[in-house]
Amino acid sequence: MDQHEVRVHKSEENLAREGQLAWKIAEVATDPVEVTPEATDMVINRIIDNAAVATASLLRGPVIAARAQALSQPVSTGGVGATVFGKPIDRRVTPEWAAWANGVAVRELDYHDTFLAAEYSHPGDNIPPILAVAQHVGRNGTDLVRGIVTGYEIQIDLAKAISLHAHKIDHVAHLGPSAAAGIGTLLGLDTETIFQAIGQALHTTTATRQSRKGEISTWKAHAPAFAGKMAVEAVDRAMRGQTSPTPIYEGEDGVIAWLLDGPDARYTVPLPSRGEAKAAILDSYTKEHSAEYQAQAWIDLARKLNREHPELTSPDGAQRIERIVIHTSHHTHFVIGSGANDPQKYDPTASRETLDHSIPYIFTVALQDGEFHHERSYAPDRASRPDTVELWKKVSTEEDAEWTRRYHSLDTAEKAFGGRIEITMTDGSTIVDEIAVADAHPLGARPFAREQYIDKFRMLAEHVLDEEEIERFLGLVQRLPELEADELGGLTVVAKPGLLVSADTPKGLF
Repeated sequence: MDQHEVRVHKSEENLAREGQLAWKIAEVATDPVEVTPEATDMVINRIIDNAAVATASLLRGPVIAARAQALSQPVSTGGVGATVFGKPIDRRVTPEWAAWANGVAVRELDYHDTFLAAEYSHPGDNIPPILAVAQHVGRNGTDLVRGIVTGYEIQIDLAKAISLHAHKIDHVAHLGPSAAAGIGTLLGLDTETIFQAIGQALHTTTATRQSRKGEISTWKAHAPAFAGKMAVEAVDRAMRGQTSPTPIYEGEDGVIAWLLDGPDARYTVPLPSRGEAKAAILDSYTKEHSAEYQAQAWIDLARKLNREHPELTSPDGAQRIERIVIHTSHHTHFVIGSGANDPQKYDPTASRETLDHSIPYIFTVALQDGEFHHERSYAPDRASRPDTVELWKKVSTEEDAEWTRRYHSLDTAEKAFGGRIEITMTDGSTIVDEIAVADAHPLGARPFAREQYIDKFRMLAEHVLDEEEIERFLGLVQRLPELEADELGGLTVVAKPGLLVSADTPKGLF
């Protein structure tokens, strides 16, 4: 890997394009290095994963609204258009609106892949815009794999080096550039064009992270879809010769100087050397449970405690527990724990988006039920159950310096997203346990492989797709590298007849 040093430059320094981070990213995107078989297999896994969680969300409000917006747009020009999750394969829309609708569907349940480092990310958010463009312009499966691998590489490399949340900037600011770079690879664009698209995509996708604070709204699902839509539009403008603010990262009025660490900031961004395979997708990991990634390991530990300590889940279990303290990383404590100081994280009437960012709630339900389900565990009657509310309010988090260090470690062997739990009973006895990574993590108790991705898809699609449609999709996606352009449109899912008609479609401007 090359280590690209990034700092703010005054205008009179006139930083050459070749020295700018956006140019270096564009050079990675134009490098024709072959994709490894391991990376190709993981791309297939993640397309399956995205389709699984999108299928399960087809009747949820944000997805219905985004789909209605996309289907309200004029028929695509300049290509054949792109598919929309749930609709027939021959129903096409313009690629930017397909990226929008499908991006919301993928993100709605907070149930797909993740990468956490200096910044956190859901790199699977790159797939909807890259796939939409591939379908629209008639690229093949090999082209699509190359584009997706670039998108993952850039987002993960940026997440390793540049923290956005430390400055209250939403993490999708890394997604706009990565999706633009991935589309550039897909289309075989030149470095100059991709450079301009990256700058425009970044400039239009920087926003505050209030979308993930307090009462979390439905915009949480829309934010990455918006970044993907902006990336498609940025590529279109760049292809037409339109330019971007330069230098977008390093300028004295640029992103770093005013939105991140300021004029004295310095970052070291790892990027693949010329001819080096793009393998960052292999560093990412998916979710077994529908909740914020930092909650994954805690759900697994709660399930373990449910099996091993029946006294915790007996009818009077909540009354027998005095307090539960989760010792964990800085990020888990301050973002989804009690350190966030968000009263909504303890509110039984809070939105689903808020509850899936509340580790006190998630741990309580998983402990009591011995499971965590993407629908049942968030149902209003489940959140308001009296014994749950009683125990929930006894759960708090505390930062532990060692777990924070492990969270930020770049050594995959010690990088961890869990911590230690201390349960104090009313009789004075204690139960102490710990977990480092989720069971589904590559280093966990039951790492996800192709079989688990397929099982997840079947489970989430069971009541939404016909069995023939499930088999059609799984058969097609596993042939991804050999797919011809006319087959790529099949990388979607078609809902059971009449299912989407049952949804109450909201009216808007379009």
